[in-house]
Amino acid sequence: MSFLLQVTIDCADVNAQARFWSHALGYVEQPPPEGFDSWEQLLEHSGVPRDQWHTRSALVDPDGHGPRIFFQTVPEPKRAKNRMHLDIHVGIGTRGEERQRLLEAEAARLTGLGARILWRLDAENGSEACIAMADPEGNEFCVD
Repeated sequence: MSFLLQVTIDCADVNAQARFWSHALGYVEQPPPEGFDSWEQLLEHSGVPRDQWHTRSALVDPDGHGPRIFFQTVPEPKRAKNRMHLDIHVGIGTRGEERQRLLEAEAARLTGLGARILWRLDAENGSEACIAMADPEGNEFCVD
């Protein structure tokens, strides 16, 4: 059995979230299907009302390896901690001060894009360090 994995993120501002995660992950906006120059052209052709045009967006890994990330507008605000979150692995194969330096540099880059640091977990008792963060709408993710 074959399958594809898609991660779906509910949000208030689809464009802002897609922009943040595009820069965070190095993903690109999914191109429209063949035969259409833009998503707007496809939506108009399909009869989708204009007030629904910017309620969804999708990002894809330009190398074709990672999962598709789909963003959809929802009316309700985020109210509680995520039951699932994304991990952004940086510094793979590094340890100690070098790893911590890479984690801090990535956290600083993501903070510049609009994320915020929630807490840090130091490396101890054989566990790896990580930095828990939140995207611009408060969805938790980790840099580890």
